[in-house]
Amino acid sequence: MENFYLFVITCIFLIILPGPDTAIMTKNTLTVGKQGGFKTMIGICCALSIHTLTAIVGLSAIIVKSALLFSIFKYIGAVYLIYLGIKSLLTLRNQETAKTVVESKYKNRSSFKQGFLTNLLNPKIAVFFLTFLPQFVDPGSHTFMPFLMLGITYIVLTIVWYLFYIYLLNQISAFMKKPRTQKVIEGITGTILIGFGIKLALEKART
Repeated sequence: MENFYLFVITCIFLIILPGPDTAIMTKNTLTVGKQGGFKTMIGICCALSIHTLTAIVGLSAIIVKSALLFSIFKYIGAVYLIYLGIKSLLTLRNQETAKTVVESKYKNRSSFKQGFLTNLLNPKIAVFFLTFLPQFVDPGSHTFMPFLMLGITYIVLTIVWYLFYIYLLNQISAFMKKPRTQKVIEGITGTILIGFGIKLALEKART
């Protein structure tokens, strides 16, 4: 591997940059609690593991080079993000108390699924792993172990950041869990997710 420390620093900035993962993490942590945040984080990291493995075996290259496959993957991800956004906005019409909403979300246990699918169905993540990781691997060496180590490093940094992020959100949860505040959170998050979904749908395939 080359410039490992530069890779770590770059990853930190990329991870803390807000995106669909951060939006769904924020929503689930504030509306469900720490358990919702942890389940979302585990889902995201499981999806990142799959992206790492697909980059290693070359499946990501097929997705990136095939405009059709990229488009299919992209639209599925876009539709899912828009679905989550609309679902969040629809809760604004729900007159149930915040406690009932939280209990319902616990019952459905969908935080892991939302984190997993939000990350997995984002083709830009596949593009990122395929184009970013090779920059830090010696062209003359075997790529399996370097790719694996870089992928694991990225996942570990993601876990560290989200653990801090969940802790930070939990510290202000008393205010954030007020019914009026939760409605604002649902509205903002829903709008952001729909925006990310539309942006993803308009993303052009890279050749």
